[in-house]
Amino acid sequence: MSATRRITGKYAQHAQHAQHAGPPAVTAEGLTRSFGGVTALDAVSFHVAAGELFGIVGPDGAGKSTTLRILAGVLRPPAGDATVAGISVAREPERVKHRIAYMSQRFGLYGDLTVRENIDFYADVYGVSRHVRGARLERLYAFSQLGQFESRLAANLSGGMKQKLSLCCALIHEPEVLLLDEPTFGVDPISRRELWLIVHEMVANGMTAVVTTAYLDEAERCDRVALLQGGRLAALDAPEALQDRLRGRSLAIDCDAPERAAQLLRGRAGVRSAALFGRALHLTLDQPGREAELSAALAGAGIAVRAVRDLDPSLEDVFIDLSTETSHVHHTHH
Repeated sequence: MSATRRITGKYAQHAQHAQHAGPPAVTAEGLTRSFGGVTALDAVSFHVAAGELFGIVGPDGAGKSTTLRILAGVLRPPAGDATVAGISVAREPERVKHRIAYMSQRFGLYGDLTVRENIDFYADVYGVSRHVRGARLERLYAFSQLGQFESRLAANLSGGMKQKLSLCCALIHEPEVLLLDEPTFGVDPISRRELWLIVHEMVANGMTAVVTTAYLDEAERCDRVALLQGGRLAALDAPEALQDRLRGRSLAIDCDAPERAAQLLRGRAGVRSAALFGRALHLTLDQPGREAELSAALAGAGIAVRAVRDLDPSLEDVFIDLSTETSHVHHTHH
């Protein structure tokens, strides 16, 4: 078990306890939204327990940002509703904004203000009193390691440091619910890790966090994940539970001509998906125990197989499998 899993296991227990302890921090019921005739969200429903780290995962255009903008009270849902901290986003979006921190992909830092001046600006906006501000600032500096740069202009920070500063600005009023829209997109690996440590720390202290990401390795840090595909909810569960669905049916094949092997096996009965991960071919099967048969099929096509092994499925494997299933269902309905 990875260190990440150990960390999130603790939070998962906390979230499960919280689910029984009181009402959800966030609920979405039948959220639907279109833009110019394109359906961005199609009747999406889920709930997030108080103190849970909840991930919304999917490719570009899946509906992740639209979901978060609705939860933040920025977009009205023409159909369905959501409640955040018990407040309806459809009926009272302005009241929601006082209970949340929403860090969009275009969070408004001021480049001509210093690190400290940006945080003070947001503290003023949120009405954070002077007598609690010092302690909060100290804590945020400890998480983000931005204290030594507090006099630096925001325009002169690296991409990763800008994201950490955005997060500090969003957290200065200690919201009940933290909404983060792809906070680590385009950020270097070290800053990615540091941003996640800040989020984990806030969740450990009782904050609820909803995070969108296109990085499936990051989604494995969450207590539960909602997988969005074309505006619809394709799956919703703990990462381990989603991965368990494929256990015993996922294979990695090391062979010559992996591209040709993938094409050959994709059309074969019992093969749900075949995808390349680097030079390795990952397969998901309808049932386990077909290794010899598949190796023989490749050998018969003149493709040498060096090794076949069971795969501990990642969320990426799960997502490819779900995408294959969705496109198959979509195809058969038309």
